[in-house]
Amino acid sequence: MTVVPVNPLHPEPHLIAAAAEQLRAGALVAFPTETVYGLGANALDAEAVARIYAAKGRPAWNPVIAHVPSVAAAKALARHWPATAQRLADAFWPGPLTLVVPKAPHVPGIATAGLDAVAVRMPNHPVALALLEAAARPIAAPSANRFTQISPTTAAHVERSLGDRVPLILDGGPCAVGIESTVVDCTGEDVVILRPGMLGRESLEAALEGLGVVVKHATRRAVSHQLGDDAAPLGGAPRSPGMVDRHYAPRAEVWLFETGQEGEMRQALAQRRDDHVSDKPVVALVRTVSFARDATPVQMLQMPGDPQAYARELYAALHHADGIDAGLVLIEAPPINDSAWDGVRDRLTRAAR
Repeated sequence: MTVVPVNPLHPEPHLIAAAAEQLRAGALVAFPTETVYGLGANALDAEAVARIYAAKGRPAWNPVIAHVPSVAAAKALARHWPATAQRLADAFWPGPLTLVVPKAPHVPGIATAGLDAVAVRMPNHPVALALLEAAARPIAAPSANRFTQISPTTAAHVERSLGDRVPLILDGGPCAVGIESTVVDCTGEDVVILRPGMLGRESLEAALEGLGVVVKHATRRAVSHQLGDDAAPLGGAPRSPGMVDRHYAPRAEVWLFETGQEGEMRQALAQRRDDHVSDKPVVALVRTVSFARDATPVQMLQMPGDPQAYARELYAALHHADGIDAGLVLIEAPPINDSAWDGVRDRLTRAAR
């Protein structure tokens, strides 16, 4: 495994060319996007995509996102390009938005978990875009970590999670957004948000104004899994990555509590201490409360009060908990009635399951 530092604003052409050649040859390359680091392979090479699944321990029923350098390249993967997809691509690409559209016949079924739809995205990161242009291939790239574990926002996170499972990591520094893209399904009459991200419903509705479509949130269907089990879950494969019941999770147990419930958390911590449940460190991700005076020692991580900054720091905080072998992570949940926090709340809810 080789980690290659790359200028995140002006990536060196010779480094990008070498990585692109590896991708064309069927190898895996981890690279930065504005959301998280992706584990990339040629999306049109079924054997290469299979290497992603093997490296991550990802079940075959979980689709991946094909990254492209342009709207034209996305259209080449679609059997039909809906008007809603065009409007959203015009408004938000390059950026943290994934569009699910009808799949063209030449897209391998392994990249779509056998579904008749493909997820496509044009990332907003100079390294990612340069790599996509140089490879001249769509690049399938789920997050570069073991399945269900914490997504990586630095090259060091990738290295710790995957090690020698990935031969090359392009280190373009920390990711600017910090959580995965919003995923919307454009295959029906209306647009359905399959996975929330930092691009919210109101922004999507504004971009689609005049088309007469409704933007809906998918009815949450928790997809249970057993690691290494490739059998499709009951009800069929999810239409988007990130819909697994437990996901984005540290090794530690996670307790999610609402603002105002800190008293209950203190009691639960005291009971945990009295019962000698674990002598491992306890970490708390908080915005407004403090456990500093409690009898049970808690390592406090003060999180930002706005959703964009919080998302940018979230996975680094969870990786820190893993790094100190925490036994418990307490997380103060974001506001309930503020849609700007939907993406963060989704990640925290899945981590706590």
